Amino acid sequence: MIKRELAIVEQKYFGSKLTQMPEFHVGDTVDVHVKIKEGEKERIQIFNGVVISKRSRGATATFTVRRIVNEEGVERTWPTLCPNITKIDVRRRGKVRRAKLYYLRGRKGKATKVTELRQRRGPAVETAK
Repeated sequence: MIKRELAIVEQKYFGSKLTQMPEFHVGDTVDVHVKIKEGEKERIQIFNGVVISKRSRGATATFTVRRIVNEEGVERTWPTLCPNITKIDVRRRGKVRRAKLYYLRGRKGKATKVTELRQRRGPAVETAK
């Protein structure tokens, strides 16, 4: 009962933001466009990396993106409905067999690569003559 009421409230207040989010999964390589405020100026910074975890759903959902900078792993976790996120671009779809990719933390170099998911094309549509 409480979950149903909570879903109604979330849909009322966050409905448009929930529908604007692109569909992405664990293992996908994404670009997260984040608003950064420096003094009185505001700019957009792109954080690109692999999604290693997604948690929950609705207003409390979060996701974690990991990337390597100067041979050092950097992870950032954002709420899915964060107002500082302007856009999320999915660069590559990843083929993974785990819900959380924490095992990538202990890997270096090419071992951190996630296999790309190849999209299958549907059957060719023939036109009737």
